[in-house]
Amino acid sequence: MADGKKKIYIVEDDEFLRSLNAKKLEGEGYEVVVAVDGPSAITGIPEAAPDLVFLDLLLPGGKDGFDVLTSIKADEKTKNIPVIVFSNLGQTEDIEKARKLGAIDFLVKANFTLDDVVLKIKDILK
Repeated sequence: MADGKKKIYIVEDDEFLRSLNAKKLEGEGYEVVVAVDGPSAITGIPEAAPDLVFLDLLLPGGKDGFDVLTSIKADEKTKNIPVIVFSNLGQTEDIEKARKLGAIDFLVKANFTLDDVVLKIKDILK
């Protein structure tokens, strides 16, 4: 990265949330790449080589966030990229499944503000 910016890859199908998160993170000095569905995230993440993936679980396109997470962790090129799951699915089994698949954190959308999200990302990328 020539400019030294950390790159965050956001996988979120909700346009409002996606643009809100992207604007907030760009304002904090991060480079942001986005995908709106599972298949484009699966192909886009290895190409983008981000420093962190911010991943929703409920995605269109026939591949959900668990599929994306499995794909990231199965690929030599991307397996060490930290993944934060950001979802409305807050069931214990969803959280445990995401962690077993390799997510380093699981944030339930309703419980976190954008500022909380930025603090989490800064903490992971420090």
